[in-house]
Amino acid sequence: MDAIYTAAATANGREGRTVSSDGRLDLRLAFPPALGGDGNGTNPEQLFAAGYAACFASALGLVGRESRVDTKEVSVTAEVGIGKDGEDGGFALAVVLRVELPDALRGETGRTLVEKAHAVCPYSKATHGNIPVELVVE
Repeated sequence: MDAIYTAAATANGREGRTVSSDGRLDLRLAFPPALGGDGNGTNPEQLFAAGYAACFASALGLVGRESRVDTKEVSVTAEVGIGKDGEDGGFALAVVLRVELPDALRGETGRTLVEKAHAVCPYSKATHGNIPVELVVE
C-alpha cells in the first residue's frame, strides 16, 4: 500500500496524554471507572470507537454513492468493549457497530449497503479475523 495520508499520535500510557503530531488532538487519558480508574479523561477504547464510527460512516457514504443511494441521514455508533482474554490472560476487544438507517433504507437495501461498507471500511479490514465485529442495523 502507498499511503496517501499518515496520522501520527504519541501517548505516554493509559493515564497520561495523547497528542497528534499536528497538535489538533491533545487529550488527557485515564482508565474508565470499570477498569479501576477515575474516568477523568478519555481512553483508547473511546478513541477507537470514534475513529471506527467515523470511518464506517464514510464507507457507507462511498458505497451509497456507488449505488446511487442517499446515505447522509445514516448514523453509526461503534461500541468497543474490552475484557479479559481467556487465551493469554491479557485483554481483548470486541466491537458492535450500530447503524441507524432512515426509513427509506430499512430492509434489504440498507442491510446490503452496510455489508458492502463493512467490506471496504479500512477499520473493518484491520479488525477482520482479529476481533469480533457485530453489525446491528436499526
